Amino acid sequence: MTRVQDIPFINSSEHFQFHPQQDKTQRKTGKDRQPWVIPTQYPILQFPPFPLLVRTTYKPYQFACHKFKRDSNIKLSIAEIAEKRTVVFKYLSLHHSLFISPSPPHSPRPSQAQTHNHPPKTRSGKNTPKIKAKMREILHIQGGQCGNQIGSKFWEVICGEHGIDATGKFNGDESSDTQLERINVYYNEASGGRYVPRAVLMDLEPGTMDAIRSGPYGKIFRPDNFVFGQSGAGNNWAKGHYTEGAELIDSVLDVVRKEAENCDCLQGFQVCHSLGGGTGSGMGTLLISKIREEYPDRMMLTFSVFPSPKVSDTVVEPYNATLSVHQLVENADECMVLDNEALYDICFRTLKLSTPSFGDLNHLISATMSGVTCCLRFPGQLNSDLRKLAVNLIPFPRLHFFMVGFAPLTSHRSQNYSSLTVPELTQQMWDAKNMMCAADPRHGRYLTASAMFRGKMSTKEVDEQMLNVQNKNSSYFVEWIPNNVKSSVCDIPPTGLKMSSTFVGNSTSIQEMFRRVSEQFTAMFRRKAFLHWYTGEGMDEMEFTEAESNMNDLVAEYQQYQDATADEEEDYEEDPEEQYEG
Repeated sequence: MTRVQDIPFINSSEHFQFHPQQDKTQRKTGKDRQPWVIPTQYPILQFPPFPLLVRTTYKPYQFACHKFKRDSNIKLSIAEIAEKRTVVFKYLSLHHSLFISPSPPHSPRPSQAQTHNHPPKTRSGKNTPKIKAKMREILHIQGGQCGNQIGSKFWEVICGEHGIDATGKFNGDESSDTQLERINVYYNEASGGRYVPRAVLMDLEPGTMDAIRSGPYGKIFRPDNFVFGQSGAGNNWAKGHYTEGAELIDSVLDVVRKEAENCDCLQGFQVCHSLGGGTGSGMGTLLISKIREEYPDRMMLTFSVFPSPKVSDTVVEPYNATLSVHQLVENADECMVLDNEALYDICFRTLKLSTPSFGDLNHLISATMSGVTCCLRFPGQLNSDLRKLAVNLIPFPRLHFFMVGFAPLTSHRSQNYSSLTVPELTQQMWDAKNMMCAADPRHGRYLTASAMFRGKMSTKEVDEQMLNVQNKNSSYFVEWIPNNVKSSVCDIPPTGLKMSSTFVGNSTSIQEMFRRVSEQFTAMFRRKAFLHWYTGEGMDEMEFTEAESNMNDLVAEYQQYQDATADEEEDYEEDPEEQYEG
């Protein structure tokens, strides 16, 4: 067994200075052996700041975490255990005689003892304070053709906001720190001042990857983070989830682990995929379930493109989508529901584009993705993050499928004829025509909603407008969740706009989408049409029945809360007078 004292310590002076010394003590064997005693001549393990300052990737510390995991049988990944430094050190000091004495670190050798009158510099050369605030990093994953196309457009938008060019170099405003201050949310800083997206790109065929590599921002991604197969999933969920995808999943998880371990304080994952194909739906949901096992306490946000009601790309879409929703209900925290038809309608009706391309559609999605995380990346008056969003939007654990919208959306012609104000933004944001999925919020009721504003505006005005919307349209909000609209304000607007807003709503009307897909699923499954493609990959018919049942339960649950009123529970409450008698 590898012992901590067998591992040579790395001389790193980023947080502290110390010297490795060779352990000259006689090592014991047999019963008397104490493999986890750290010799006192390793000063780095003796002074108190060590548990808080040690890097989680530091080799001896990693071995300590492995030991902790084995002994405690805890269901966390090594990366998550490593984050809990104080707990690990307390455990080791109690059970394995780990010395953490209050003695100061040994003084450096004369050759190394140098006085520095200047503050430390980062790789980019800028002076920084010694203690940096923890970054709330997000790890982005894109899978399948649709997911990769949305994802690559998203990175173009994010690069524009942070002033990063196609080679990864910063060419933004040097005088202001806002673009670089929290750039670590989405980027790793590499040597030479380059910024590399924290992104994992996966597919079961090489075509999409080649297109991204040869695209305008192809050189910005880390080459090792492209993970792809050669066979393709052929629009078959079972191929992505059980056969072809299962063979590739370990390679993807290795890249995910590597990126997660480099994070200071990983907040969560965001996944772009579609539910109609084979890779994004089958392999995408497989990856989500694996990540959920390994990182149970991190947030999982998905941008899921559902099959469109009228425009169908594939005949087996209802099967793929239903099997995917079955997984997403259990393993995702927040699902932003999108579909191509609603996006086409926005491009035709609102933006007045005569021939919208997939690039235009993906730009709409990426504007929304950027808006959801803007408070993490830029300073603001009312902050929001993925966990706050979930806490405020999810009243019941299974109901985490959201409608999203973005404002302002106006055609180029009419842009000069309207002024952008908070009331104008609010009005457009709540408009049913701005919703990016084919469900009409007027056919249901909002359980909760969230509005994320960007730009120079007063929080008072935002709160007034939000209250105004709720008062005017009170019938569209459930009365048994008071104050169910959350708002946040970020000071930095998106590129090319003075202000904008992103809308995320948890509406019972989203059941329209699930009901439509479920009906199509049932029509085919009743006759067992196309089923042999799935059973041929090792799937069982029972899994289809379970997925159908889960989808129908979800629809019924949304309907139940849509019909619920605040008065229903009165029978179960005690009489107020009786409560006060005692």
